[in-house]
Amino acid sequence: MTHPQPLPAAATAALPSETQTVVLAQRGETSALDELARSCRQQAYLFALQLTGHPDDALDVAQDAMLRFFRSLGRFDPERPVRPWLLHIVRNLVRDRARRRRVRRTESLEPDEGVLRLEPSDPGPDPEALASRRQLQALAWRCLQALPSEYREVLVLRDYQGLAYAEIAAALEIPRGTVMSRLHRARRRLQELVRQRQRRTGEV
Repeated sequence: MTHPQPLPAAATAALPSETQTVVLAQRGETSALDELARSCRQQAYLFALQLTGHPDDALDVAQDAMLRFFRSLGRFDPERPVRPWLLHIVRNLVRDRARRRRVRRTESLEPDEGVLRLEPSDPGPDPEALASRRQLQALAWRCLQALPSEYREVLVLRDYQGLAYAEIAAALEIPRGTVMSRLHRARRRLQELVRQRQRRTGEV
């Protein structure tokens, strides 16, 4: 596949900001490459952490994903959104890693044990309500890790990453209708797991 032809400077300036950054990065401009790295590194790590539940594994996956991301940058269509492409790379790496290490199982990361916080940025002044919310978030996080990978992926992409259905379809390479039906089943299954855990332990 041939590399994209450079656009004139005036034409590049008229492009949307993300597209402009990709085009400049494809030309090898350092500032654009740095900007892409900054914007994508944290997204890759967070998604890998949400899928794996382990900070060390997530860091390894994110580093590998960034290498693949930049190696394939010259073949990328700059008019496409970057995030679904990046998250597609992360998802494939997580699946490859899981296949290679299926025999090794460790406990899932608790939200208060690592860098990830699944809580609102402005939780409000009520300490009791905040404590209850955090307990529920921790419970939901544990149950999320127990979901099959195909459910966990679509749930994380929609409810934690905030991708549109079309973007999820692109990231997972499945039809949009499959995204919607799988998401419905994933949410229902997560709710069932939370309720089962609550009944067993009396949490929240």
